[in-house]
Amino acid sequence: MKLVKNEKLQVEEILKDLQHYAPKRRGWHWREPVENLKMGEFTYQEMSKPLAQSESLPSAKYFGNIDPQPRPVITTEIASGRFEDDIRRMRMAAWHGADHIMVIRTAGQSHYDGLIEGTPQGIGGIPITRKQVRAQRKALDLIEEEVGREINYHSYVSGVAGPEIAVMFAEEGVNGAHQDPQYNVLYRNINMIRSFVDAGYAKSVMAFADMAQIDGAHNANATAREAYKVLPELMVQHGLNSVFSVKSGMKKENICLSTVPPTAPPAPSLTLDLPYAVALREFFSEYRMRAQQNTKYMESDTREATVTHVLNLLISELTGADIQSTITPDEGRNVPWNYNNIAAISTAKQAFQGMDGLLSMVELKKEGFLPEKVREIKERAVLFMEEILEAGGYFKAVEDGFFVDSGYYPERNGDGIVRKMDGGLAADTVFEKEEDYFAPVSAFFGYNHVPEGLEKPSDAIGGDTLEIREKIVYIDELDPEDNVEKRLEENRKYFTREHIKPEVEWAGDGVILQTMMLPVDEMTAEAAAVEIGKKMGLLDVEVVHKEVLQEAEGTLVEIKGRVPFSLNAKDLTIQKKPEILSDEEIRKDIEAYPMKIVAGTLGNDEHSVGLREIIDIKHGGIEKYGIESIYLGTSVPVEKLVDAAIESNAEAILASTIISHDNIHYKNLKKLCDTAVEKGVRDKLIILGGGTQIIQELAVESGLDMGFGRGTKGAHVATFLVKKRREMRGEE
Repeated sequence: MKLVKNEKLQVEEILKDLQHYAPKRRGWHWREPVENLKMGEFTYQEMSKPLAQSESLPSAKYFGNIDPQPRPVITTEIASGRFEDDIRRMRMAAWHGADHIMVIRTAGQSHYDGLIEGTPQGIGGIPITRKQVRAQRKALDLIEEEVGREINYHSYVSGVAGPEIAVMFAEEGVNGAHQDPQYNVLYRNINMIRSFVDAGYAKSVMAFADMAQIDGAHNANATAREAYKVLPELMVQHGLNSVFSVKSGMKKENICLSTVPPTAPPAPSLTLDLPYAVALREFFSEYRMRAQQNTKYMESDTREATVTHVLNLLISELTGADIQSTITPDEGRNVPWNYNNIAAISTAKQAFQGMDGLLSMVELKKEGFLPEKVREIKERAVLFMEEILEAGGYFKAVEDGFFVDSGYYPERNGDGIVRKMDGGLAADTVFEKEEDYFAPVSAFFGYNHVPEGLEKPSDAIGGDTLEIREKIVYIDELDPEDNVEKRLEENRKYFTREHIKPEVEWAGDGVILQTMMLPVDEMTAEAAAVEIGKKMGLLDVEVVHKEVLQEAEGTLVEIKGRVPFSLNAKDLTIQKKPEILSDEEIRKDIEAYPMKIVAGTLGNDEHSVGLREIIDIKHGGIEKYGIESIYLGTSVPVEKLVDAAIESNAEAILASTIISHDNIHYKNLKKLCDTAVEKGVRDKLIILGGGTQIIQELAVESGLDMGFGRGTKGAHVATFLVKKRREMRGEE
């Protein structure tokens, strides 16, 4: 099976023979830096190996559609609750540059008491089952080949089932995972001893599979009342997990610190966040850095979230990041809009592209506020660690409420998280091994009495599942009512191009977003927006964002709802996508055959903005190709346009018309063509009409050579002029 760019990914093919599929590789892949990357007209200092196929930024069309790839691995989080839909979103994300796909949005996985096999997909978000993991890894193997870069697959290794999940991940080619026993203790109230013992086993397995590990220290500054005061604690948590990981066998280059800035505007975020970023990188220079936006401050405004994201990316550029995580800008809405995955990836890519070379022009100060603050944070962290030791160690410090306290250490406010050493989930479930304890498995943590004559423990059973894949027992879904085959059958028509329905989470969910400004107060606007959505025919209407623009004058509201219908593609009238010649080809043609045109707004129409954007070089209009334009202004009589073309020896007339009552726009355009016929010059002139209300077919029926509607750019018009003139010369 091979993916083709313009063909939809066939989920059924991914699921076929899944029980026999083996991942193509193990281990984490870091991007490959390219020194002085030449791309288009530019040379980049901080980019990595380009993709074979990708989607560049919209503005890339002005620069030869180049798509330089930044050096940090780019993350996106994808988890709709249906893995078959996530597979398609993974492909879209990879085309835009993501090579770290995290499937973690779940309320359930970190609470699991055992490995889930053959379970439906929709419980508590994304249960991590072997079938889901294998299907998504198989899809990503194909996507890797399509885009030309390895894609890292990632999820959680936490909860009481952490070691079992780690084994399954190693078997199925998962490349990275969150693993931090402190997360279990502080945020899931799993017994401390059990959590650390489980983590030892899980980390050993992850090390065997060469997986990258991301810690969970950042949860403290997403949880604390005043996040910017827990910086010393964050340093300590990073240190504890990193050292434990090394002791469990992990390579330092695969241990990633989750570096989440503690603040966001309107706080002076760079002043508070940059010293912390520098301190982390100085203290943990042997480890990797994974930068992520702080979700604590994300509301429902996607613009606000994006601005904070860009400021965080500036810190990454100034201090270095090995993995750049991208939180979707709608995180605060708790609605996983699929296109916002792409928006977040593009934000990171665009920011890094634009900041390329920044450190060759600026540098962080070695004296003054920044280094002094860095030293202070590190000193406080050292003192924090010393107090933990004095108190009796980590477990005793947790019992005493040291962690997630909102005081700026050594100050304490007494609001830290308290857990008991003998309490929590799975307490009293850890037992000391007997002297002759023997486990015949690879990647074992702690003491293992391996009998003499065996090179490694698993030799006792002829190899384990980490070594011999055929020993893995594959269990398919068991629920006859909730399984992927049933869902695919119900939604099959939406997975093809024949039936069309909007989607956000799942194929065929019919969800759309509508934005409106209502000139009333907040509460009235919310009620009115819901009612407007219902009158539009939407189902399950909800307000997902509202913003008071001014208390007396109006409120911006965004609603989501479902459309109760789908479209059959066979019933649509689909226009052919207009061909656009390259800027270089247009310029060469105009240089060889200079062109002059006359332009104006017809009749009694005073609109000029649209026409000026088509003409003016400032707006990327046809003047930039060397086409000489004679602009006659607005409300130009038909005869004046034709006479001006004759007198100036122009080859084309561009007529703009916006007003459309009584079809006056088409009547004037027809009159323009008839006048050119009467004056005997119609066959010598290219006559084009444009405006927001122009429909191509009706414009041609009126006698024009072509009509251009909403969204037309100068390149479209210039392309048509060049091609039409070639036709008139007999070249096409």
